[in-house]
Amino acid sequence: MASEKITLCSSRIAEKKLKIAVAESATAGWLASEFALVPESGEIFLGGIVCYDVSTKEELFAIPKNVIDEFSPESAEVTRLLAERLNRYFKCDIAIAVTGLTSTGGSETPEKPVGTMFIHIKLPDNKYCAHREVFEGSPEEIIKQTVSRTGELLCGYIDAM
Repeated sequence: MASEKITLCSSRIAEKKLKIAVAESATAGWLASEFALVPESGEIFLGGIVCYDVSTKEELFAIPKNVIDEFSPESAEVTRLLAERLNRYFKCDIAIAVTGLTSTGGSETPEKPVGTMFIHIKLPDNKYCAHREVFEGSPEEIIKQTVSRTGELLCGYIDAM
């Protein structure tokens, strides 16, 4: 069963007859699976791409190496490019990209600790939402919080349309 926030925003997306797709790194397909579980999935969800490894971001999404080197694979800058370039694969009205750090061994720093997640939502008419948040807990708990927060943000933006 999908989370309450994803279920709620999915019904609102369906009411507006919009289509959604996702590009995921740290959440590794969890967000896509949530959208696949909602009653409106066949109406709204086009699909998703898991781009966990940096090479996938570079090769599939043509994220320039200099951008990754300067900002890291888990950054607002890379997340925005993933959302912007998702329409190469899906004719979506809403593109969501998520990157971040759920465990040690990535690009964590004191300013960007484990738990830092980046959510970028590209809405119709080229409107953008960029969100950075630091969650606490196990990798699974961080992912669950990220998915929930994504649904919450998306509902807010859908309601404002």
